[in-house]
Amino acid sequence: MSWLDDASIDPAVFALRPDYRALLIVAEGLEGGPSDAASEALLQRAEAAGVTIEHPHLEAWRECFRQFGANPRKTRPSADALVRRAATGLPRIDRITDTYNALSVLYAVPTGGEDLDGYRGPLRLTRADGTETFDTVADGEPIVDHPLPGEVVWRDDEGVTCRNWNWRQCVRTRLSPQTTRAIFIFDALEPLTDDELQAVGDELLDALRPASAQTRLIRA
Repeated sequence: MSWLDDASIDPAVFALRPDYRALLIVAEGLEGGPSDAASEALLQRAEAAGVTIEHPHLEAWRECFRQFGANPRKTRPSADALVRRAATGLPRIDRITDTYNALSVLYAVPTGGEDLDGYRGPLRLTRADGTETFDTVADGEPIVDHPLPGEVVWRDDEGVTCRNWNWRQCVRTRLSPQTTRAIFIFDALEPLTDDELQAVGDELLDALRPASAQTRLIRA
């Protein structure tokens, strides 16, 4: 059994949003490194696409955040935050992160990428009890934070890897220019279809050309 086979979603999450689906892709043999011509072209395409915050999939995610107690004006779904930045310029970080950020904007799909070597045990999506640890940075200094009770979080055996479903990733599993093994998470709600969700994953793999990849769709 592979690491991806052990990934899971708590029934409490599906009770909140029965329409939720997660497309998970483990990609190995990636070529990391700084932003390059290919990732720059994809970012420019996303910036010029004209996707707006009125996109129905982004509206669905804002409503979802309200359902579990997050204020989407302060704690924005990741794709919503990126779409708002597209008109004035998306961040340039590294070639892998730039690629999935651009696709997140183009498809209006919350997307995360994390270094697989930073994980401790299986990936799972659950509702927090508030005692879980989350390593992050505040005012330039590393700190340990905690999710709120009831918050939807991705986690592993060591702690929370992403707070508020897809809002903020931890430091421990952050991608770097040295990353060669990654897990990519694509979050979907209605009205996004499974075919549209798969199209994002396919384009990511086409752009990054990993040596090998495993894909799994988890749904209720």
